[in-house]
Amino acid sequence: MSMHVHVFVFLTLAIFSATPSMSQSQTAASCNGIFVSYVYTGGERLPPNVSDATQQPYRFESRLTVLNNGLEELKSWKVFVGFQHSEWLVSASNAVLSDGTSIPGAVGNGTVLSGSTVKDLKTAVATAGDLTQMQVQVDMVGSLLGVAPPSVPMPRSVTLANDGFVCGQPSGEGSNETHVCCRSDPSSRTNVSTEVEFLPREKGDLSITYDIIRTYDSNYWAEVTIANDNPLGRLDNWRLSWDWQNDEFIYTTKGAYPLKVDSSDCVFGSQGSFYKELDFANVLNCERRPTIVDLPPSRFNDSELGQIPFCCRNGTILPPTMDPSMSTSRFQIQVFKMPPKINRSTLTPPRNWEIKGTFNPHYECGNPIRVSPTESPDLTHPPSNKSSIATWQVVCNITNTERETPKCCVSFSAYYNESVIPCNTCACGCPSNPERTCSAASQAMLLPPEALLVPFENRTRKAVSWAEIKHLPVPSPMPCGDNCGVSINWHVATDYRKGWTARVTLFNWGDTSFADWFAAVEMDKAAKGFEEVYSFNGSLLESVENTIFMQGKEGLNFLVAETDGSNPRKDPRVPGKQQSVISFTKKETPGINVVGGDAFPSKVFFNGEECSLPSVLPSSVARTEVPLATTMFLLMLLSIFFMSQ
Repeated sequence: MSMHVHVFVFLTLAIFSATPSMSQSQTAASCNGIFVSYVYTGGERLPPNVSDATQQPYRFESRLTVLNNGLEELKSWKVFVGFQHSEWLVSASNAVLSDGTSIPGAVGNGTVLSGSTVKDLKTAVATAGDLTQMQVQVDMVGSLLGVAPPSVPMPRSVTLANDGFVCGQPSGEGSNETHVCCRSDPSSRTNVSTEVEFLPREKGDLSITYDIIRTYDSNYWAEVTIANDNPLGRLDNWRLSWDWQNDEFIYTTKGAYPLKVDSSDCVFGSQGSFYKELDFANVLNCERRPTIVDLPPSRFNDSELGQIPFCCRNGTILPPTMDPSMSTSRFQIQVFKMPPKINRSTLTPPRNWEIKGTFNPHYECGNPIRVSPTESPDLTHPPSNKSSIATWQVVCNITNTERETPKCCVSFSAYYNESVIPCNTCACGCPSNPERTCSAASQAMLLPPEALLVPFENRTRKAVSWAEIKHLPVPSPMPCGDNCGVSINWHVATDYRKGWTARVTLFNWGDTSFADWFAAVEMDKAAKGFEEVYSFNGSLLESVENTIFMQGKEGLNFLVAETDGSNPRKDPRVPGKQQSVISFTKKETPGINVVGGDAFPSKVFFNGEECSLPSVLPSSVARTEVPLATTMFLLMLLSIFFMSQ
């Protein structure tokens, strides 16, 4: 019994793995038009083994044949294959998907294939019956669900998708083959949609468009535009990376440059074998995952590398709320392709996009989607617009995960409490093994106001003395520092009958200065009472609820790096510092409790990065209202004190 079963299975596999028979050749010869056939040539079960038979995966192999037996050349052949078993097409020789999507890809709802290496099919008369010019064969490999041998996973239909032809009823030679003959009819229009389906453009924090602006058989030019759409987002020294899908390489660039210039992977790889006459000394980058960086402003007018709008800004992309003209970056690349993609209409975008900055939020990028071609003003023929050949969009969004460590922190202080609540211990991370030098778990010690002006390593004596004065415990070992390159002090300065004021001070403890800096504070209960920022440019954002946006005024928009003290041998280093008073009215926020904590921000941002906030607020036993004249006098004294430090 077992032997009979094995013989039956063997015969079944032999039948369903058969190649087209002699009778199919006879059928093709009887077609005086375009003969299209689909043959299932084999398949097997794939892991994993699942209990639901309809979800069990199987491999399939098949061959599509398109033969021109007519009297006219078939230009740009297209064939619809009505896949219907959740097929996933892994490879297809001599063909591409007409809608521009890449292979591997899902084709379970049917797909239109068109020629890649052989696009036009000549006639027997023009070639003396040369099948290599009359015919194309597409060998396909993929996977599908739920069709187990001896059943054969045939498509629901196969038909020519070119206009000017009428196809008859499909018929088959056995259960593993179907074919159809299509005859010329100039007035006929196909009912198969071969148009590229564009997806709607998506919105996100950052949008990257990949526009094909010129295309040739072996290479194309792409224009890459990075647009910042987040009112609080920002990138400094951006680095853009992606993965090529088909061994492409970058020949040249304008407006940006590869981080690594190296063509050795091409010289010793398949690219060097295919492009035998190409001088790879001029090729910029052959990495499968290149990284692109922006150029400095000095290159903007460079005739070879620059002269691209929005290029050459040292990788700085500002939020549109700050400067719309600086919220975009752009560059162009010349990309060489590899077989079987050697034709001007086969265009495949890179995937796995990633963009990073030096002091910026973390962006998570999605997959490229095909969108309608970008239109832009034609500078050579105004007022006309010119359209890109093809466009893909990649949307990136800011993500805040628990694994990400902040790069800035905030301290709180108030006129009604003598102590400053400093930045949290290890707010921006701590060494993995602090040993016994400091404690990463201990709460940061309260400080006297003047301690904010010195680096953390110089605060220990001040913190211990302040703890003794205030009768506070001194932990052993001492708490670790915040380890933040930027800290911001929010000080509630005054509270009077009609309003109140705060003072914000920015400290740069790092070695790098910040040009065109900005900060933002989210005030859940106080934002509507915002009046004015005196030393900065400030405004209440309309696009982000309850958020006040601040940036340096012209000439004061540079937060300098930390510098040596006047006497480096004994004086501590001095941070870069910017400071301003902010005034609020109580008219728009009746019932606001300034001393009760309503005057402190719930979120603080610096250059797009959300900063770490203290877990507690300054407290007061009782609220003390101060006359306006007195408050302004105290404010002036405080400002003079900080400016003199």
